[in-house]
Amino acid sequence: MVRCWKNSENRLEEAQCADDDAATSSRLSHFPHKAFWISLSASLLVVVIVLGLTGHLGLSQPHSESLQIVRITAPDQTGVLINQSAIVDPQNDVVTFSVTSPTNQTSTVIFDIKHGLICYKPVDQDSCFLRKMEKSDYNNVHSLFHESTHKQTQFQLNETRRQTEFLGVLAASQVDVSTLEEPLLALCQDSSVHWTRRVDGPGKQRLVYFCIDICFPSNICVSVCFYYLPE
Repeated sequence: MVRCWKNSENRLEEAQCADDDAATSSRLSHFPHKAFWISLSASLLVVVIVLGLTGHLGLSQPHSESLQIVRITAPDQTGVLINQSAIVDPQNDVVTFSVTSPTNQTSTVIFDIKHGLICYKPVDQDSCFLRKMEKSDYNNVHSLFHESTHKQTQFQLNETRRQTEFLGVLAASQVDVSTLEEPLLALCQDSSVHWTRRVDGPGKQRLVYFCIDICFPSNICVSVCFYYLPE
């Protein structure tokens, strides 16, 4: 409250002093409020950062823990052991095989159950080969999901049922890599991609270019062999 006196010089001085006291009191009362809001804003910022980090860890940790590596060892048709590892990702419905040959060269095969596709990436080739999954493929892959849920990660197959599949490469129908979904896009982004289809056999006039052996915990081993169809 400002007191103002007009009758004497002393009274005027008293009024001026009262004004100064009021201004000082106003500044002092404003400072704690400002400090309070600054402190509150800083505390809220820290809380937001902590919650963000906690949420990120909470979301990423379950996915990494859901991945299961299954190792399979089986003899090929000549008796040489085939070493394989399969990364089972039930969250994204994907199984990724790494098939190591006796010469320590590794090919990759991805079963993308969500999109119903199998992608083959042979070693030492700048090409990927696609085909649509069939009922037998779903059954074989589901055996991996079943075993991984039981925490069994090591399989040594001795007596297996073997079958051979021939896939004809449709060289003229090249796929635009940018149209692929993950994880096929990551595997084939620097490669040419071709569709394939199941055929009875290459015939005498065609040569088989390569084969990939894939074994499943259900004691089934499939030798997938590729050759290029006539243009």
